[in-house]
Parts: sequence; C-alpha cells; structure tokens
Amino acid sequence: MPHDELLSAVEAHLTSAFGEPDGRAAVTFLGADRIEVLRFAADEGLVRYATLGMSAAPMADPNDPVADPVRGPRAELLLSVRGGRDEVLRPLATLAASPQVEGLVVAPGASLDLGAPLWPGSAFTGFLVAEPGGLVEDLPLPEPADPVRFLPLLPMTPNEAAHKRVHGAAELRERWLRHGTDLRDPHRRGVPLD
Repeated sequence: MPHDELLSAVEAHLTSAFGEPDGRAAVTFLGADRIEVLRFAADEGLVRYATLGMSAAPMADPNDPVADPVRGPRAELLLSVRGGRDEVLRPLATLAASPQVEGLVVAPGASLDLGAPLWPGSAFTGFLVAEPGGLVEDLPLPEPADPVRFLPLLPMTPNEAAHKRVHGAAELRERWLRHGTDLRDPHRRGVPLD
C-alpha cells in the first residue's frame, strides 16, 4: 500500500473512532518522514492526541541486517489528557519518529522516556506503553503487512518509571488500579511506591 494511501486510511480510522480532529501539528526530523499529531476533543473535557506517520513503515529490529519494507509491527501513539496539554505535541512526534531515527520497536509494556517534563510544570517525563484495542481497534492492512495498532500512552513520573524497571509494567499497572489513579489527570501525583 502506498505511503500516502496508508496514512489516509489511518487518519480515516482515527476519525471514525474520535470524530474530526480540532487541531493538528506536523514535525519533521532529520532522517525521518514527517510526523503529524492530531488533536481530538472528547467528552468530560478529555483531549485525545494521536500520532500520524509512525505507521508508514514497519518497525524493524536495528540488529536485522535488512529491514523488511512490508512485514513488521506498525503502530501509532495515543494520549488522553483531561483539559489537554498541547505542549505535548512535539514530545509525541519525537517518540513517533524514534522507530525511524533510532530503530526503536515500540510495544506494549515498554517505557518511553524523554528525560524532561512532558509539558511545563509536569511531574511526568515519560510514558508506559499500554495494550492496544481499548480506544481504537487495530487497522488491518492488505497481506502480508501487519495491522496498524494504536498504542495508548500512560504518563509516568521518574519514580514510577524506576519502579517499573525493577518490578515490571504489570505491577505498576496493578498499583495504579489499587490506588484508583486517574492516568488522564495532568496534575496527578505519583502513585505511592512503598
């Protein structure tokens, strides 16, 4: 499937799930295709951000001598924030470009750390990549291409990220559940870790 046709299908799939975007931004990185971030207003003051462009090529293991141009995991990133935080557009685009720029394969359970606050005054410096399928179903592509998966991002504080490295993603998610953590709250504090 041609690049432009694939991205048009991804955008149509996102629009069918969230409605028309009310904003978009584009970022281009040296050595990578353009990445867009779409902004969708949702109920209860939620704003959803979705990358567009990460799925244009399959993610490849940097140790593979030749990258397969068709087969391999494809994904876009999703972030839901109460009230919205448009300063997160560039960090999201940076993460979406990382498979092209750094050869990173983004998968559920992974940590994505930016090493700086996600927006001014934010306690979060990175994300836990959650399981796809809850907000947006996978988008099938013609064989033999893998479907596009839409991976939710859950903001993490540096302490939560360190806890996840030691105890694993499942334990951190369980701790968030046990404490009734609202992962869409841009002002939330880190979950108790003792």
